[in-house]
Formats: sequence, C-alpha cells, structure tokens
Amino acid sequence: MKKWFVLICLLGCSCGLSAQEGPQLYNMGFDHWSRKGGAWNPYPEDASAARRVWDTSNRGLGKLGINGTLPECQHVAVPGKGKAAARIESRKVLWCFVAGNLFTGRFERIANLSGAELLFGVPFPYRPRSLSGWCHYIPKAIDQAKEPYLDLLGKTDVGRIELILTDWKSPYHIVTSEEAFIDAATDPHVIGRAQLLLNRDTGGYIRFDIPVQYRSGATPRYAVITATSSHYGDAFTGGNGSILYVDELQFNY
Repeated sequence: MKKWFVLICLLGCSCGLSAQEGPQLYNMGFDHWSRKGGAWNPYPEDASAARRVWDTSNRGLGKLGINGTLPECQHVAVPGKGKAAARIESRKVLWCFVAGNLFTGRFERIANLSGAELLFGVPFPYRPRSLSGWCHYIPKAIDQAKEPYLDLLGKTDVGRIELILTDWKSPYHIVTSEEAFIDAATDPHVIGRAQLLLNRDTGGYIRFDIPVQYRSGATPRYAVITATSSHYGDAFTGGNGSILYVDELQFNY
C-alpha cells in the first residue's frame, strides 16, 4: 500500500509542469470516434489513412455486438464540449477471454478463431522525454488464466499503459494466438520505452508522467502506444470486467 501511495505522489507531482511543445499523434485526447458495422473506432468516419492512428479489436468483435473499447463522454479527465475519453474493458467472450485494448497501429482480422492479426506501430521519428496523461483503473480479480499464469487466479488484475519507440522498417506483424509478442525488455529494435502498471483501483482519474528510458541515441522510426485493462491479456489472463479509462495523452519534450 505504501509503495502504491508513493507511486501516486510521484505521478501527481508533475501535474503543474508545462512540457515543451513537440510533435504529437492525432487524437491523443480520444475526442474523435466513429461507428461502422457495429464497431466503435477511435477515429472520425472520414479520417484519412494518416489520421487512423489508433485501433482496437472492436472490428473483430463488433459483429457479435461487443465492443471492448468505447468512447466515454461523461467520465472524462478534462470536461468540455466535444470531449471524450477511451473506456477499455476486459471481457469473457464466448469461449475465450479478451483483454480490452487500445493501440497505435491497425487491426487486420480475426485469426485462428481465438486470435487476431495486428500491425503494431505508426511512423514517429522523434524522441519525446516522457508520455503523460490521465487514467482511471477499476480492476477485478483475475478469474481467467492460462499457463504460465494459473497462479494469478484470484489476484487483482493489472492495467498497463506503455510506449515503445523502435527502429523497425515497417509495422510489427503479430497473430496473437501464436503468441509471437514483442518483448520490449529485450528486443534490440526497441530504442526507448515507458511503462505504467496499475495494480489498484485508482479511485478516479490520476495524472501520470512516465519518462522514456532510452537505450541508444538512435532516431526512432515507429511508436507503439498500448493501453489495456489486463496486463496479461495477451496470454488470455485477466479479470472479467476490469476497466481502464484513458484520456488526454501527450508527448513531452
């Protein structure tokens, strides 16, 4: 409990700091959404390819009337006309567990019945000092688990917000059921990384500012931001009903 209190204090102490202006990604405030074929998308209906920065797994589940990530217009970090946040929820869907998610890149299709084909990353040749924003996490007990995480059953779910900057020559292709995930801690193509893990109910929105830990002086080619309501969701492990709200992300320089 003491460690969690210290973490909140450290995150909150930067609230009054004004960051230098620098390049941002489109729709980092999550105010712009559209709906097509039952699926909510985190970009306007008429958005160009360059503005379709964010995606979710909604297009794979929307045909079932299920959206793990939704626009939230009432519970927002910064109120105002036209303001919205992202509401991300983990859910058990039919025979599998689906972690709520939001990421920079593109959802391609459902693959192998229980997985999804994704492209992670969008072009971003800049070196921000940190990633800041607002989040509210409401975890549930982990009631869905697979090896090697069976020992987590009954424990509190964990939310995650993460940025990795890479020198990939193209977006990272992944089929989730094949579990060929990015190991951001060891991948030599990762130039910089910032990660926030949430293991308690935050009791409302908290401000965070997570520094990017750079491993080299190289210029990045791609940025991957992911937000999920279940940290181990890639392994189909998490709490049914865990919710993460994310709002007003910003790169600081």
